[in-house]
Amino acid sequence: MSVTRTNSVRRGYDHFEPEVDSDPHTQRRIRGLLEQIDYTAFAANKEILAQSLGQGDIRKFQRLAVAAAQARAVWAAQALAASASGGRLSAADLAQLTHLRTTYEELTEAYEALRRMVERGYLAMPVPAAT
Repeated sequence: MSVTRTNSVRRGYDHFEPEVDSDPHTQRRIRGLLEQIDYTAFAANKEILAQSLGQGDIRKFQRLAVAAAQARAVWAAQALAASASGGRLSAADLAQLTHLRTTYEELTEAYEALRRMVERGYLAMPVPAAT
């Protein structure tokens, strides 16, 4: 069985791990500095994303989710059509199938990125009232 990997990569983050023989006061100062750095990144993301995307709302997410689902359906339908011919694809057919998969994957990645923006507090979303 083969596995296809895309260019979509979520990177892990290295966080500060003090050296054992480091001075506790120095460690605290470094941790404080790193908190300032993290907050600066948070504030920059929040400001820039608010300017670019405005306030999030559920309809925007729904439109993106529908677009991704439609792209997936078109890609899968094209793949099934290709299988009807025994999988014999021309270079143009393969390029089209690749384009359709890439479109689906990009829309899915965008959806996940927007979700992370809400989760991290970068993108403001009205919180529904309790029912």
